[in-house]
Amino acid sequence: MQNTKFMTAKPFVFENEIEYSDGGIVSMRVVEQPTGNVSLFAFDKGQRLSEHTAPFDAMLTVVEGEAEIVIGGTTNVLTSGMTIIMPANITHAVNATERFKMVLTMIKK
Repeated sequence: MQNTKFMTAKPFVFENEIEYSDGGIVSMRVVEQPTGNVSLFAFDKGQRLSEHTAPFDAMLTVVEGEAEIVIGGTTNVLTSGMTIIMPANITHAVNATERFKMVLTMIKK
């Protein structure tokens, strides 16, 4: 059984499904399963997720705007359409250099 916040079998565009919040970060769950989940985020400029680790791999795709993604101390600048994989147990952080939206896919081991 699929656990999702989005309608199944209906097309959608990620950028249109979430709005920005001035001075904040908005998130919504797209799909949630025991083996992992997909979440959609909207970051206002200057917002960040501080450095942390996760026990499983995560794939981040920027769908609008630009952000710095720091993995293991290396900064990567991602713009709309770019994707990066954040490996399990390696520190990572997200910094919104401008307003941006991202899809985060986490795969549990």
